[in-house]
Amino acid sequence: MGIAIDTSAPPVNTRKMTILVIILSILLFSSSAVVVGAFRVPPSNLFNKLCSSRLNYNAPTTLLHSSTTTPNESTTNNNNDNDMKLEQKIWMFQDKYPISYEIASANGNLVVTNDNNVEIIPILLLNGFGVGSFHQHRLMRQLLLEKTKEQQDNNIDKKQYVIYGIDYLGQGNSWPTNCNDGNSQDELNLGYSADTWLDQLTEFIQEVIIPISSNKKVHLAGNSVGGYLATILTSRHPELISSLILMNATPVWGLNLPGWDGKLPAPPLPKLVGRKLFDTIRDDDTIAWYLNEAYVHAEAFDGTYSDSFQDYETSDQTTNYSNEALGNKIKACTENNGGHAAFSSILWSAPASELVKKEEVCPDPPAPADFYRTLGKLPVDVLLLFGESDTWCTPAVAKRMHITLASRTTAGSSSPTARAAQRYVSLLNSGHCPNHESPTAVARVMLPWINSQDRSNVQLVSDSNAIIEEPWSTDISAHEVTIEESNNMGIMDRIVSTLAS
Repeated sequence: MGIAIDTSAPPVNTRKMTILVIILSILLFSSSAVVVGAFRVPPSNLFNKLCSSRLNYNAPTTLLHSSTTTPNESTTNNNNDNDMKLEQKIWMFQDKYPISYEIASANGNLVVTNDNNVEIIPILLLNGFGVGSFHQHRLMRQLLLEKTKEQQDNNIDKKQYVIYGIDYLGQGNSWPTNCNDGNSQDELNLGYSADTWLDQLTEFIQEVIIPISSNKKVHLAGNSVGGYLATILTSRHPELISSLILMNATPVWGLNLPGWDGKLPAPPLPKLVGRKLFDTIRDDDTIAWYLNEAYVHAEAFDGTYSDSFQDYETSDQTTNYSNEALGNKIKACTENNGGHAAFSSILWSAPASELVKKEEVCPDPPAPADFYRTLGKLPVDVLLLFGESDTWCTPAVAKRMHITLASRTTAGSSSPTARAAQRYVSLLNSGHCPNHESPTAVARVMLPWINSQDRSNVQLVSDSNAIIEEPWSTDISAHEVTIEESNNMGIMDRIVSTLAS
């Protein structure tokens, strides 16, 4: 696809500033939560691509060739597939922006029952950056399969899981109606920021999920930047959250560079830098490089194995995405006419705002929320579920979160924060996206966590998940990390965990 841009040389001073901003962007961007779910220093050719006077917009569109290998039956489980449905829907955010979301439910029942004997348990899965809710399909499926198996084994059917996935505005399939590179009326003054996405998620929970929930709450699970958003959202609205599950959550957001607040249309220089960086990170080779860094097992993302429900229903057709490489799906998310503008806005946007009490004066601009301070004040139960082989959100980062959460507990205290549970389960030989690379392991840990009334003591790692066999791996295992282990971090781990904040 060709894109016409002005490639004439800017004045010398502007060129120098452009290069300076690009260098700064690379350095900061590699430590932020906004690079296709992988968090390492960019590949060596990235800087050359960014600084070239002309980008190759006619690069081949095929990222990874899908294998013709037959999907492993342990993923599809034909005995139960026909009883599970995944439906795509649209919800209007602020009565203006169409938001794509999905609902998964077992027993072919997408209409929530009003039977008082059935407890409706909603779960909202939040994505990392650069993907859509398709990245949660495996976990949705495995949660329903594990729950169905449990109900069959115990001859009970008193709980119904309703699992939601959602695309953030400016990601996946959620876009303003008429995008035009940030210049349309629908994009005017729109900022793709953490606060915008938090407002979107809060309203979605309040308007769509809470009305069907038996206890008027939702279990919130976030991967990568989804974990960042889930943490801030929980701090703002703990009354809406049953429990919080953080899967390799990133503690940072964006660049917060001066000179532009991220609202469209973008000024020329931020637009130029954002466009070049966006086209570079969505390059086929770069996406493939980042996926190989984010995952331990390439077969988990290269299209070799099934990646979604057998029956994927939309309003006008039934589509089977089961053997499409993840890289192709990520690339497809970038093809919208508003993609460049949305990325520039996100790149320049500030972290989530620190909320102030009603009697306090809100600073202008608002002060950013501190992730760890926010985490340490959460009054809900929190489960850390981290792939141990993540090279950015490393075990040191997870341990710092664990220590922060444990500091909430005070002997003899009656405050909700002090009584809240915190657990940390590490998944060996799993990378940055355990929801997609280790869905069986994640489901088997999440299920007892969600169902328990005593999350401080419920057994999360048992014989069923101490060693997990995924179709692409037989070496994934779960290990619960004690607070003593977290407190025994070495000096280098403490430095690493401090830098990643």
